[in-house]
Amino acid sequence: MLSVGLTGCIEEYEPQSATVSQSEVQNSPTAFQSMVDAATSTLVGQFLYRGSSWWGNDFGYPTLMLMRDVQGQDILQPHLNWYDSFYISQYLGPTYAYPQIPWTLYYGWIKACNDVIALAGENPDDLHMSGAGIAYAMRAFYYLDLARMYAPKTYGEDKNAETVPIQKEGMTTEDAAHNPRATNEQIYAFILSDLDKAEKYLAGYERTDKTTPDVSVVYGLKARAYLTMEDWANARKYAKMAQEGYSMLSSDEYTDRMTAFNTPNHAWMLCTTYKSDDPNIRDNDGDSSWGSQMCLEVDPEQSGCGYASNYGQFWLIDRHLYETMPKTDIRRKCFVDFAIDDLKGTGANDDEIAESTANMKIDALKAYSDYPEWIYNTGYYTTSAYTGVGGLPVKFRLAGGEAGRHNQMIGFTMSVPLMRVEEMMLIEAEAAGMMNEADGIALLTKFAQQRDPSYVYGTHNEAYGNTKTSKFQNECWWQRRVELWGEGFATFDIKRLNKGVIRSYAKTNHVEGFRWNTTSVPEWMNWCIVQTETNYNLDCTNNPAPVPPSGDSPLFQW
Repeated sequence: MLSVGLTGCIEEYEPQSATVSQSEVQNSPTAFQSMVDAATSTLVGQFLYRGSSWWGNDFGYPTLMLMRDVQGQDILQPHLNWYDSFYISQYLGPTYAYPQIPWTLYYGWIKACNDVIALAGENPDDLHMSGAGIAYAMRAFYYLDLARMYAPKTYGEDKNAETVPIQKEGMTTEDAAHNPRATNEQIYAFILSDLDKAEKYLAGYERTDKTTPDVSVVYGLKARAYLTMEDWANARKYAKMAQEGYSMLSSDEYTDRMTAFNTPNHAWMLCTTYKSDDPNIRDNDGDSSWGSQMCLEVDPEQSGCGYASNYGQFWLIDRHLYETMPKTDIRRKCFVDFAIDDLKGTGANDDEIAESTANMKIDALKAYSDYPEWIYNTGYYTTSAYTGVGGLPVKFRLAGGEAGRHNQMIGFTMSVPLMRVEEMMLIEAEAAGMMNEADGIALLTKFAQQRDPSYVYGTHNEAYGNTKTSKFQNECWWQRRVELWGEGFATFDIKRLNKGVIRSYAKTNHVEGFRWNTTSVPEWMNWCIVQTETNYNLDCTNNPAPVPPSGDSPLFQW
């Protein structure tokens, strides 16, 4: 138990003496590459936490994206289930199971990176160089997430705020037993050091697909880090460098009914992909997967599966955020219009009126899907705490074309974006504007007009929460909220900008009893370290267990 607590990971590992020696791995390209692959190959597809095939939220990195996003205001599930604790801020203290999920996953992936780095050595030869670069890049990726989730204050606010313990290669048991949480300053220095090495070792490396990082992803990670550090010059520099060789999704590509947000393309820089033989797909009817949670177009008769499509546990966009999107913005087409729920048919009696109303709504849903009857069924005939289609997302489409719509085992084998060029364009614009506002406005306007030709700067700068944030930064934030919806950035941005959360307002679609408004970052966004770590790592402190607000807040006036 001691060693388990000290590693920051609850997985048990079999002794390696019965397999191969370190020297054999070092000298075997195949064995070493298998270890390199482990740094990214288990990001999806495996039941890494429970081991049981029926857990609907145990499907790798994308589940962490949802855990982060649902803590804010832009995405919600009316039917509280697998992500309820993160939405209602309960059972998130250090003794509960939910905080163990990210701790287990992240430190398991970090261990895989550490193993590669240790085998490659301080000066990796040609055989091990690109593998070491991938491991350094992914370790930085993981620690950057952890730093932003666990620090009660961001780097820009307080360099001395504590984040998480740094586990690295070569640590002894004694080291791990006295391993305090790194400060923001310490962990960002560590992250940037890893990224410098990754940049060096991946120079000239050509990857075979986008599930592993190359040097462009390293630049993207540096841009993310410098943005959080408020080092605007470097954030702009690396965001610009990261864009080379990529181009923004067109309007048609963004809303394509067969390939939108399920297939790597010229805008995606890094992704992860579910495969047909993954336990997440093979077992439990594929329901422990990103597709089950996020995709609606699953045939209710031939399949009948999918938490979002057929179990009444779909996600919604926050109504206010949706209503701030102009009708000329292409991204509005990724979400069903709330006005459809208000349509009313005609007829001589109640049955005729009901039939006419249903037909009107199904006809209106043709603007969003080639399977409008299925979407209608999802909103009105599945068991849910919400009845209606308004706010349902069609951003993420099932893979596999027509076959994937009728067989979820095909449809759920989709890719999930982890970094897109659009994010880099928005980082570049924000960083430029924080140094020279006119430059930032020009870049932001150029970006926004590719999504909304009628966009005029200054229309999306609501200053709720932290009113110290400039109108320019609020405008950048709105673009990020809409462009990157559902991709795991909501909590990071709320914390980075010291924003509040607004769930209680007129016509809100948030769940009654949890319609909370805050004027600053809510404490539930500062995740707790699991007690197993603090029990055995004697120098590790912790964040306080969050206490949820009591009752709904008064309606916020926009």
